[in-house]
Amino acid sequence: FSVECVSNVCVFSVQCVSNVCVCVFSVECSVYSLDGELSDDQKVFLECNQTGPLGFQDCLPAARMKLCRKIGEGTFGEVFSTTNTSGDAVALKIIPVEGCDQVNGEEQKTFGEILHEIIISKELSSLKEKKHNQTTGFIGLKDLHCVKGCYPPSLLKAWDSFNTQRGSENDRPGERENPEQLFLILEFEFGGSDLENSNGQLASVMVSKSILHQVTAALAVAEQELCFEHRDLHWGNVLVQSTKEKEGSFLLNGTNHSLETRGVSVRIIDYSLSRLEIDGLTVSCDISEDEELFQGHGDLQFDIYRLMRQENGNKWGDYQPHSNVLWLHYLSSKLLTMTYKSRGGRGVKQARLDLQRFHDDVLTFRSASDILYNCGLFQ
Repeated sequence: FSVECVSNVCVFSVQCVSNVCVCVFSVECSVYSLDGELSDDQKVFLECNQTGPLGFQDCLPAARMKLCRKIGEGTFGEVFSTTNTSGDAVALKIIPVEGCDQVNGEEQKTFGEILHEIIISKELSSLKEKKHNQTTGFIGLKDLHCVKGCYPPSLLKAWDSFNTQRGSENDRPGERENPEQLFLILEFEFGGSDLENSNGQLASVMVSKSILHQVTAALAVAEQELCFEHRDLHWGNVLVQSTKEKEGSFLLNGTNHSLETRGVSVRIIDYSLSRLEIDGLTVSCDISEDEELFQGHGDLQFDIYRLMRQENGNKWGDYQPHSNVLWLHYLSSKLLTMTYKSRGGRGVKQARLDLQRFHDDVLTFRSASDILYNCGLFQ
């Protein structure tokens, strides 16, 4: 018989020969024998192509470890930059899992919870290879590991350096050494700096149109291919870096489209609250009882969480693509308030007027796809 599911966790067929059932997966061709239902830790190890946890040094040799520099953080854990075996810059998202100790005031994620982010990261990364709906607008996932052990000294040194220079809101990872602590390491392509930390660094407001165009295009492609909602697209989850390419391209429902980059390449990150569908299976995060998320004040970001809940009736499994529109409204607000290197010049005044018009009108659209097809800013 066949079973429709997600990534390595699902979309497989089962062939039984001599009372042994072998599951053949459609993603990465993972093959293993099935003896009852897989536990969440087994599913995570399968996604990592491991049979159990490794040591830090097994996936991060000393030479790579020494090059690590902390570049970001969240309640989930830490983000470091380094190089891979090919010498390319990569970002390592290191998340403690399944431990008893709280991290940054929160319970550690379980294997079941982290599986949600693994599956979505893989699916969105693979959109760059699709034939009908294709985009490079989501950060590329290059590798994945589950490790066990104490936080390595080289990473703690990088953490301390970040804390000295920029200040950290997180707990220092090595304060409680636990050789049994498990971590998930997601290795992503290096996508640049987030929009929040790019304030004052972008050339002019004209770049903002390209940023909005690239984000909207990526969301539209994911809507069409995966019924995707990001649900947490604040300006810390939009990465930008310079590019020499004058044009970018994407495929939407089989049609090729191009856009001006204005010298900036955009990547969307962090899918801890996201939702998508694959072959009829919904992958989502139920935040219906996470009251703390909906009680924030002082920034439009917190209003967006409440608006999403109001629109979906607190049913987070349902597909409501207007949530992507809410976040594009939020992003346009941030782009309007950002400072730019150049405040004048040809076309700048009109670009700001266009951006303001987008901000004022965007909530009337149904989805990112609707915006892309019908909004005057992108025509």
